[in-house]
Amino acid sequence: MSNTARMVMKIIGASLALAAFVCLLIGGWHDLSVGCCGMKKRLSRRFGSEYEDYADDELYE
Repeated sequence: MSNTARMVMKIIGASLALAAFVCLLIGGWHDLSVGCCGMKKRLSRRFGSEYEDYADDELYE
């Protein structure tokens, strides 16, 4: 196999690997965002103030 053919095969292999990585990132982006939002909700519930469950706006209407 000539050097040109080897170089072309390496370029094709690298581009396919990059495309697979991009597809994996796009496919897993939703799962990452859902996990992040769920973690923020869980932490705010655990470390939130004890008075956050009262509706103060409704008391002063």
